Amino acid sequence: MKTYSTEQIKNILLVGNSGSGKTTLAETMLFNGGVIERRGDVNSKNTVSDFKEIEQTNGNSIFSSLLYTEYNNAKINILDAPGLDDFIGGVISSMHVADTALMVINAQNGVEVGAEIHNRYLSKAGKPMIIAVNHLDHEKANWDKTIETAKERFGSNVALVQFPVETGAGFNAVVDVITMKMYKYQGDSGKADVVDIPANLADQASALHSELIEKAAENDETLMELFFANDTLTEEEMRKGIAEGLIKRGIFPVFCVSAKKNIGVSRLMEFLSNAAPSPSDMPAPKAGNKEIKCDKSGPASLFVFKTSYESHVGEIIYFKVMSGEIKEAADLINNNTQNKERLSQLFAAAGKNRVKVTSLVAGDLGATVKLKATKTNQTLASTSDIKFDAIAFPEPKFRTAIKPLSEGDEEKLGEALQKMREEDPTIIVEYSKELKQIILSGQGEYHLNILKWHLDNIYKLGTEFVKPRIPYRETITKSAQADYRHKKQSGGAGQFGEVHMIIEPYKEGSADPTMYKLDGKEYKISVRGKEEIALPWGGKLVYYNCIVGGSIDARFMPAILKGLMEKMEEGPLTGSYARDIKVCVYDGKMHPVDSNEISFRLAGRNAFSQAFKKAGPKILEPIYEVEVLVPSDRMGDVMSDLQGRRAIVQGMSSESGFEKITAKVPLAAMDRYSTSLSSISGGRAMYSMRFSEYAQVPGEIQEELLKAYEEEEQEE
Repeated sequence: MKTYSTEQIKNILLVGNSGSGKTTLAETMLFNGGVIERRGDVNSKNTVSDFKEIEQTNGNSIFSSLLYTEYNNAKINILDAPGLDDFIGGVISSMHVADTALMVINAQNGVEVGAEIHNRYLSKAGKPMIIAVNHLDHEKANWDKTIETAKERFGSNVALVQFPVETGAGFNAVVDVITMKMYKYQGDSGKADVVDIPANLADQASALHSELIEKAAENDETLMELFFANDTLTEEEMRKGIAEGLIKRGIFPVFCVSAKKNIGVSRLMEFLSNAAPSPSDMPAPKAGNKEIKCDKSGPASLFVFKTSYESHVGEIIYFKVMSGEIKEAADLINNNTQNKERLSQLFAAAGKNRVKVTSLVAGDLGATVKLKATKTNQTLASTSDIKFDAIAFPEPKFRTAIKPLSEGDEEKLGEALQKMREEDPTIIVEYSKELKQIILSGQGEYHLNILKWHLDNIYKLGTEFVKPRIPYRETITKSAQADYRHKKQSGGAGQFGEVHMIIEPYKEGSADPTMYKLDGKEYKISVRGKEEIALPWGGKLVYYNCIVGGSIDARFMPAILKGLMEKMEEGPLTGSYARDIKVCVYDGKMHPVDSNEISFRLAGRNAFSQAFKKAGPKILEPIYEVEVLVPSDRMGDVMSDLQGRRAIVQGMSSESGFEKITAKVPLAAMDRYSTSLSSISGGRAMYSMRFSEYAQVPGEIQEELLKAYEEEEQEE
C-alpha cells in the first residue's frame, strides 16, 4: 500500500443508531475500494468489523473498529462506532481523531435515539456531519418522514444532495442535485449508469439544486457575492461552498444509499474523497497551551486513541499521526511517562486484518504492537515538549459491586478488569477499602453485563454482581462527655488506661474550646496541644490535649489519637467513616506498672464511641448533581420518577431542542437509574451525574440503616 499525503487522507466516523447499517456500509465501502474481494454480512458473522465473538453473538457493534479503503486517489480511514449509548466510549475516542462524521439513518425509522445522542456529541466537538439515509430498499422505507425527522432533530442545516427515484423493492436510482444527473444501479456491483434526470423529476431536482446553491453560498462571503450577482453558482463554486460549510457545520449534506445492495455507496465515497475535509483542513489539535499543525514537515508525534487485546497477538495500540511522519522502527518518547518506545512495526488496520506499512504521515490512522508501556490517551513524539490533551470521557452512570465466585481468584479478577479498563476507559474499577467491595462503574447495565460476559467466557472467571454499598459518613450534632477505663489483669503485667473526653461538632473557623456545660456540670478546658487532621475521606478531626497535672503522661497521647482514628475509620453507628469532630481529652488515670500504649488506645477508642452515641449522631449520605436531557413530551414522567428518588430539583431550561432538568439526588436513590430512564423516555433521554456534597439522611432512613447494621453485626 502506498503512503498517502495528508491532503489525500479522509478520516470518517460512522455514527448512528444500532441497526442503522453502519457495519454493512463499512463493508461495502471496503469492497468498492478493493480492500476486500467479497462482502460479508452481519447475519453471517463474517464482516471485517464486528469481528469479536461477543459482537457476533449479540449482532451489534460493541467496540469501535478501525478500517480503511482506497478510492479516487484518497485513503478513507473508517471508524465504525457502536450505536448503543452504553458503548459511547468507542464513539467518543473515535470522534477525537475523526475529521468528519457520517451519520447513518435507517429509512424505516427516521432519526432514532442513537443518532440524536451522537449528534449532541458531534455538535459539542464541532465535527462536520454528512447524512446517509440507508435501507431505502426496504418495503417500509419512508423517505419523506426520515427527512422530516432529520430537519426536526438536526436543524435547518440539513440539505438534500440526493433524493430517491422510488423507495422499497424498486429502489435502484437516485437523483443527484450537485451533478444534476440520475445515477441508476444494476445489481450489487456498485457501478451506476449516469443519465439525464427524467422530465417528471426535473422540477423537483431544479428546486433542490437552487436550495443547495443558496446553502453553499451562505458559508463564504465571496460565494455569496457571486450568488447575488449571477443568481447561481458553478458546480465547482458549489462544491467549494459545501466543503467550507461542512467544516463550519453550516451544512449537513444528505445522500441516499442501500448499503446491503451497494446502491449509492460509490457516489457517496466519491463525495467523501472530494469534499470531506482532510486532517489539515480542520482546527489544529491542542497540546497544552499550543496548537500542533497537522503537517508532514513538523516534528513526529502521535496520539493513542484506542487500546485492544487479541489472542495470539496481545496488545494492539491504535493511533493518529498528529504531525510529521512516523516511520517503521522509529524511536519516540512517551511524554506522559517519559519512557522511550520503539515502533518496530506499523500497520494500516482493517478490523482484525492488518497491512504492514513502512510509514504514516500527519493525519493518518494506524496501529502498532509490542509497545512496552503506552496506553490510551498518551502521546509519543520525537521531542519532549508535545503532549496532546486527553480525551474527556463521560462520567459513569451505573455502578455495581463485583466479586469472584472463588475466593482464590481475586488477583486474576483484578488483572482482567485492568485489561478491560485499558480497552474501554469508560469502565471505572475501584477497590473500596471503606465499603470492602470492588466497585464497577460504567455507562449502563448492559455495558457492565457485557463486561461480565468477557470475564465468564474469555477470562474463564466465575463472578457475580452484588448490590454496591453506599459510602455514608457519620458525624455529630452536639457536645457530649464520656469516660472509659480499660483494665485487664492476667498473671504478670496487666493493662490499665482511663480516658475522659468531650467531643463536639467541628465547624470551619470555630474557636478553640474553653468551657463546656453538659448535664448541669461545667468543664473548664485548658488547651495544651492541638492537632488538626484533614481526613482522607473528607472533613476534619481536631484533637486537643487538655491534660492538666499529668493525669495522663504525654507519651500516651498519640496512642489515644490512634484509638480515635480507628473509630473514625469505622464509625460507631454503621461502620462508615466519621468526620468533622473536635475531641478534648481533659482527664484520665494511669497505673505506674500496667499503663501502656495499647491500654490508652483502647480506652480512647471506647470513650470516643460512647461519647459519639450521646452527641446527637447523624448519618450523612452522598448527594449527586444530576443533569437530565429529556424530550418535552416525556418531561412529566421523568420529573415524577426523580421526585420518587428524593430529588430536589434545582432548575429547568431548554437545550438543543430538549428540556434540561438539574436536580440533587442521593446516590442511594440512583440505583439502576440509567435503565429506568431509558424505559421511561423510550431511550431518548440521557443524563450525567457528578458528586456534589454530603447531606443528612432523613430520620426514617437513618433508623433503617442502624437496624440493618445491627443485624449484620449479629450475623458476623
